[in-house]
Amino acid sequence: MPHSRDVIIEAGGARLHGRLDVPEGCTGLVVFSHGSGSSRFSPRNQAVAAFLNRGALGTLLLDLLTADESVTDGLTGEYRFDIDLLTRRLTGAVDWLSSQPELAALPVGLFGSSTGAASALNTAASRPEIVGAVVSRGGRADLAMPTLPLVRAPTLLIVGERDETVITMNREAAIRLRAEHALAIVPGATHLFEEPGTLEEVARLARDWFGRHLVRTPARGVAAGGR
Repeated sequence: MPHSRDVIIEAGGARLHGRLDVPEGCTGLVVFSHGSGSSRFSPRNQAVAAFLNRGALGTLLLDLLTADESVTDGLTGEYRFDIDLLTRRLTGAVDWLSSQPELAALPVGLFGSSTGAASALNTAASRPEIVGAVVSRGGRADLAMPTLPLVRAPTLLIVGERDETVITMNREAAIRLRAEHALAIVPGATHLFEEPGTLEEVARLARDWFGRHLVRTPARGVAAGGR
């Protein structure tokens, strides 16, 4: 049965608030990692999550920062670049999903935005038995350079055509990836994909990538159930 609920996850030394949506006939579960603000209320991530839900993919929108950390980050920007902290908390959330009996058999994907993409790639490298695919939206994959060769999950890097600096960073990161990967450049888009139709293209690309690579297997269920 489909269900939606708010969750609280103990991970990385913090109580993280999230929104879990599991649609009818769910084929996989995508966890969102957002670097700037790290909030489940990001309108762009909410829009992408709703699109994925309509495609039978579950989503977990997560606050990787506490309320106090979010206030500080809004003033200084310090936490959004603390990749180790974001990675610990995202990895803890992925482990939590694997401990939930009703969710453990679902293949898991990660959707990272901005610096959150680096934490997504780091988590994929440390949990290869759980994370089946990664999508980055305007992400700083370059901030995960040391662990990129360890990522086994197929990875899609999505960048706006007019976001030239981030295109260069993602091209450099792609060279380090040994797993299946692709770089998709969205025509006419800037860093935040604010132009008409560009965020919808991101959502379509993400849905297709996760739909292709998140496959439920007996081994995935056994591995998750044993955690």
